[in-house]
Amino acid sequence: MLEADQGSAGNLLGEGLRIGIVRARFNDAITQALATACMAELQRLDVAPTDIRVVTVPGALEVPIALNALAESGDYDALVALGCIIRGETYHFELVANESGAGVTRVALDHGLPVANAILTVENEAQAWARVEDKGHDAARVAVEMAQLLEDLS
Repeated sequence: MLEADQGSAGNLLGEGLRIGIVRARFNDAITQALATACMAELQRLDVAPTDIRVVTVPGALEVPIALNALAESGDYDALVALGCIIRGETYHFELVANESGAGVTRVALDHGLPVANAILTVENEAQAWARVEDKGHDAARVAVEMAQLLEDLS
């Protein structure tokens, strides 16, 4: 028999959670909009503004090292990675997308800490703008849901 899921997405409450956000500055207007959407959703989920810390790094490749530092501090219940990688004419897009994604996952697994990955990987700026609000909100919900789940599992 299956047990009812106590951490269902319809019942998210972030009160008391501490959330760290790492935002890449590359494609700054887009990543700032991601951060704004994410923070608004966290606050809607009752995460106190004083329990949210946002740090910025130059680009997506630098996001994992800052996430790692936040994770090592032990001060956070969940982390969020925000960035935007837009395909160009060279292989650099694949390198940045793959390595930043792998780094984000590694931080989560190495520290047993939820990390919501909202580093957009898109073909063009229009695709990024079309996803900013939803992905920012989604990242906040993932962070809260996974923090609740890991608390329930421990």
